[in-house]
Parts: sequence; C-alpha cells; structure tokens
Amino acid sequence: MTDLSVFNRLGFLRPPVGVKFLFFRPEGIDPLAPDKELSFCEMLVEAQNASRPFYFCREHAETCVGKILLGMEDMEAFAESGQIGERLKIFQEARANSRLYQYVPRLGKNTVNYVAFAPLEKLTFEPDVLILNASVRQAEVVLRSMSYSTGEIYTSKSTPVMGCAWTYLYPYQSGRINYVLPDTVHGMRARELFPEGSMLLSIPYQWLGTIVRNLNEMNIELPSYQGKERYLVEFGNILRDLVEQARNP
Repeated sequence: MTDLSVFNRLGFLRPPVGVKFLFFRPEGIDPLAPDKELSFCEMLVEAQNASRPFYFCREHAETCVGKILLGMEDMEAFAESGQIGERLKIFQEARANSRLYQYVPRLGKNTVNYVAFAPLEKLTFEPDVLILNASVRQAEVVLRSMSYSTGEIYTSKSTPVMGCAWTYLYPYQSGRINYVLPDTVHGMRARELFPEGSMLLSIPYQWLGTIVRNLNEMNIELPSYQGKERYLVEFGNILRDLVEQARNP
C-alpha cells in the first residue's frame, strides 16, 4: 500500500479519509451500522470519526441523492425536473436547478455496489480518492504540492447542490484533484457537517504518488510565509542575484 503517513505532518483537525468504489463486497470490512441513516456526504464525517473501515451499499438507507449519483438508483422525474431546488429557494425556477444535471457527475448504472470508507490510520485498501478536510492554509500546502513538480494549475468544480458528486465522483472519474467549499454547498452547510471556513480536497489515486513524493521533498512552510518583512527581503535578494547573473552570464 502507498505510504500516506506524510499527511499526518499537516495537522488536520479531522483525519483524511480514503474512499474506494467496488463492484464486489469488500473482504474484511464491516458494513455501516444498520441504524445509521446518513446522506452520502455525511458518510465522510462518519468515517472521520470511525475506529475502523466500513462500507455502504444499496441495502443501506441514504437520506439524499447518493445512491442516484452512485448509479444504484434512478432519479425521480420531479427531482430531475428541478422541483426540489426551487422549493428550497436555492434556485429562482426549477429550470435553473434542472440545468445542473447535465454537468453533475454520476457513475454508470449498477457499476458500483459498495463504497468503502476508512480514516487514514485505519486504511486497509488503496483508496480511489483520498479526501482531506483542511483549513485554507493546509489546503495551500496540498495544492502547492500538486503544482510543485508538474506546474499543474488549481481548479475547482462544484455546484450549489449535490456537492458530494464533486467531492467523491468527479476526482474519481476525471483523475483531477478537486476542492470544494462546504459552506457554498446547500446540503453540507444545512447539515452542519464541516468546520466553518474549511475546505474539502479530493485527491484521486492517479495523483497520490506525486503528492506524497512532493510533500516529502518540498518545504511545508515556506520562509516567505514567516512575515511580510522576511518575504520582502528574500524576494529582493533573489531579484538582485538574478539581475547580477543576467548581466554576467
């Protein structure tokens, strides 16, 4: 398994969570407790507080659109027409809510039957997506580690509703790191799931090796961030050195 212990250096208040999408029942992992009736996004919080891995499947109750986005169930026509978002006052009219469904990621019907979750220290599987609940400063480090060796730009995709699709499914399907602000997603904010002002960063398996290597190599805390005066001195010295070198190649 990939050694993900470097993430412990960042001091997250809540542990990172590994997620895996499976066709067959995972071996050695217990199901989510039968008395738990959670939304798909709430399962992330459940995993942050879990003492061991667990899995969710179509037999479990789910209180939002998680099973639909996972391809386990079909969406009701009234929902896809945008009626819910209009009545919740999130959208001016149903047409605005309905328009989102052409963009929101969904998995193929019946291609995923189980979703396994585990906090970082209890991971027993290679995650398809590693999800971090981070402060903005912690998120800066992770995003910088993405760009550190690749020059990759930061991008974020989300919608006012169905934030779980962009947290779990978009990174898995696209192979791109994504970040979501829970405070801007209706269900996450209304359910009071994550610390105010925090971010969710989702790292798909294609990026985990690069992020781990870069976090181990680069400066977690840049000298420039230790005060404005220090930054100005450091930046000024670098510019002077480069000007001198350019004049005397």
